[in-house]
Amino acid sequence: MRFLLMLAVGLALAPTVRAEVVDAQAAGFEVRESVQIAAPPDRVYAALSQIGHWWDSRHTFSGDANHLSLEPVVGGCFCEALPDGGSAAHMRVVMAMPGKALRLEGGLGPLQGLGATGHLTWTLKPKGGGTELTQTYDVGGYAKGGLTSLAAPVDRVLGEQEMRLKDWVETGKP
Repeated sequence: MRFLLMLAVGLALAPTVRAEVVDAQAAGFEVRESVQIAAPPDRVYAALSQIGHWWDSRHTFSGDANHLSLEPVVGGCFCEALPDGGSAAHMRVVMAMPGKALRLEGGLGPLQGLGATGHLTWTLKPKGGGTELTQTYDVGGYAKGGLTSLAAPVDRVLGEQEMRLKDWVETGKP
């Protein structure tokens, strides 16, 4: 009985996230996550560019998310300064609509070294006094053995990042 009570409380307190692999094929995949954030769209949009505050350091080349930057203007870079003086360009901004949408182009993580690229789009909509943030990543191209097996891990990592953004916007801690 105590276990059921703890499970019910845990589920009630768990943030509502809808995550899914929309499609996965050898030549590409689409993943999508949506979450409700208790803040207006303009505030959530501004937080997207403060990526070093909420992105998980485990998913960086340097091991430190404080080295990340994102300039939310067309041509802006989602970049990382590396400790040895080097740098990495993760993605480039191809669309910036303050308070509404931000789209980046490139390959995240292991995709960067493949013949594949994608578009990461964050869409913001006012909902219930806050913001519904939908994150979509469409990837296509070549990878030896295909891209199908990468869809689920990419979905999991991007879902984690979206939850960290939500937590950072709502509490100041990712």
